[in-house]
Amino acid sequence: MTSGCDILYVITDLDIGGVPLHLFRLATAMRDRGKRVLVVSLSPPGPVGERLRGAGVEVLSCEAAGGWDVRVFSRLARIIRRAQPGLVHALLFHANLAAKVAARLARHPREQVLCEIQTVEIERRWHLIVDRWSHGGCRATIGNSPSVVEHLAREARIPAEKLRLVRGGVDVEALALVPAADRAALNLAPDDRILLWAGRLDPIKGLDVLLRAFVRISAEVPEAVLLLAGDGALRGSLASQASALGIAERVRFLGMRRDVPSLMKIAEAFVFPSRTEGLPNAILEAFACGCPVVTTDAPGCRDLVTSGVTGLGTRVGDEVGLAEAAIRIMSDKSLASFLAARARHEVSTNWHFSRTIEAYDHVYAELEA
Repeated sequence: MTSGCDILYVITDLDIGGVPLHLFRLATAMRDRGKRVLVVSLSPPGPVGERLRGAGVEVLSCEAAGGWDVRVFSRLARIIRRAQPGLVHALLFHANLAAKVAARLARHPREQVLCEIQTVEIERRWHLIVDRWSHGGCRATIGNSPSVVEHLAREARIPAEKLRLVRGGVDVEALALVPAADRAALNLAPDDRILLWAGRLDPIKGLDVLLRAFVRISAEVPEAVLLLAGDGALRGSLASQASALGIAERVRFLGMRRDVPSLMKIAEAFVFPSRTEGLPNAILEAFACGCPVVTTDAPGCRDLVTSGVTGLGTRVGDEVGLAEAAIRIMSDKSLASFLAARARHEVSTNWHFSRTIEAYDHVYAELEA
């Protein structure tokens, strides 16, 4: 490791997921802009860490043995002392806390510590208490959507002057060039009509609601097939629920996939029934891929989807509304085309990753001033 990097990024892990992939895009973009970048994962590097190394970005690990391995504080402090970064930018709860503590141990100025939160936390509310207690350990906290920033101000009581909004974004042009998935490779029949979901199999994602909604969808559209791209602890219980509902033959658990945009190119709708989100990149990817979106009015989702304009929205937990919205899109091609076109314009105009990088540049310059 060489000393004198411009930006030291700290993240909880570098497994496949929305925030690690976001960091991959951010770190490589800053490197391409001439910044000397170092990425530190609290956990072993994981697949995104290997991708970063393959792209020429240095990656280190604190080799945490679990979420509360306190040895990461001293290990990260040693890295900060050696690297002497101009800025420490942490992402995700554990990394944020570790960066604040480690910077203090390393006697690194807190004015050069930036934290980022990408979640509207409704389950582990004690996270909000820790965020409130520890916000003095950094200069500012970034939220990646209006819902996140509002939540941090209201629930974590982080002062407004310490909050910054940096809207997430996607590479619209690259996603437009992604080829459609091979239906035959997925064992899809020519007349199968695809609904897609992608993400982490987690209770906050509302997949129990989606499976119940799919009972209604498949009764109305017998050719419908539901593809679930992702993995997680709930896979077994969700498979059991699908069997109990009698839809197991029409629901495909694909596991973790790296070709979700290609899957979006063959889906008639992307159905995203989350109970809460920070900013769902998957919806932005669906916008860019021309796949109509059905989602809920959960935080994060409502920042992106205006119902009847850029997608169709339902109430959180409303399986009937979710089913009816999906059926509307599958039965009305003109509506589907309208929603897809407006969504593509929305993502190109307001959620392009180039604008995200410009916003980070602005925040970084503010901290360096």
